[in-house]
Amino acid sequence: MKAAVRYNYCPPDGLTIRELPIPSIRSNEVLVKVKATTISRTDCGVLTGKPYAIRLFTGLFKPALPITGTDFSGVVVARGEQVEQYQVGDLVYGFFDQGLSTHAEYVAVPITKAILKKPEHITFEQAAASLEGAHYAYYFLDKLKLYAGDSVLVNGGTGAIGNAAIQFLKHKQARVVATCETAFVDYLYKQGVDYVIDYTQEDFTQFDEQFDAVFDAVGKSSFGKCKRLLKPIGVYVSSELGPNWQNPLLALAAPLMPGKKVRFPLPFSINKSMQYINELIEKGAFTPLIDRNYLLDDISEAFNYVMSGKKKGNVIIRFD
Repeated sequence: MKAAVRYNYCPPDGLTIRELPIPSIRSNEVLVKVKATTISRTDCGVLTGKPYAIRLFTGLFKPALPITGTDFSGVVVARGEQVEQYQVGDLVYGFFDQGLSTHAEYVAVPITKAILKKPEHITFEQAAASLEGAHYAYYFLDKLKLYAGDSVLVNGGTGAIGNAAIQFLKHKQARVVATCETAFVDYLYKQGVDYVIDYTQEDFTQFDEQFDAVFDAVGKSSFGKCKRLLKPIGVYVSSELGPNWQNPLLALAAPLMPGKKVRFPLPFSINKSMQYINELIEKGAFTPLIDRNYLLDDISEAFNYVMSGKKKGNVIIRFD
């Protein structure tokens, strides 16, 4: 099988496409012929080993898994003797943020990992794109205790995390204000965003409204800059650590802080978030935003594009 391989942490140009044996499976695993996968911010961290904290999970000095990739959609082509819930021919999708070796034509997946049958009405590309960003969006919003009618500002409405967050918030009947560049203003309005701020024309931190929560889905602002946007007991959430890891530190101090606070939820159970995502897909309440498609042979180019910071939504790697 063809696979994207590196044996040391490296930039995208250090990846090579090699012919490797198809993985053998254990008794509690299924062998999946991969149809689509993505390149995400998580994948960039697994590839480069940066930020260095990711190495606590992926290997301190060199990657534990030489094949990159964290998510997949595809077809079950073999199953271990202990596997009962999946049959050969089942269409499935799944995700594991510490690495799953899915940038390959085949992957062995333990059924204890987050894996589900693919909803029938979506494509393999849409299934793969429904995982990483939506997983983080679910956990960043899960601890906010939002109710119908509450207002949230999402900075980065066309990122994989931010766009999923918008759809989750609208499903909860929240009022949503979101930022994006000029070309996507109409797209966000069609998704139900109540007001769109074109960040190329105005600074969203100067917007004249206060919110129950501000979700910085691209991590390019700060609590200090967004504090004026929060209601007296509003909450700021960011997808990034912030300068000098300030966001988790401010979150730890939150119980001692009166009024406006920072939350920094940790995304633990992928099984829980996938169940939620799958339910919304089945209801037609979530459709991932897809930017570009690449073939596996062009994976270094795809990584470079994602790391440029220019992607919108999800970047797909296809296998046929």
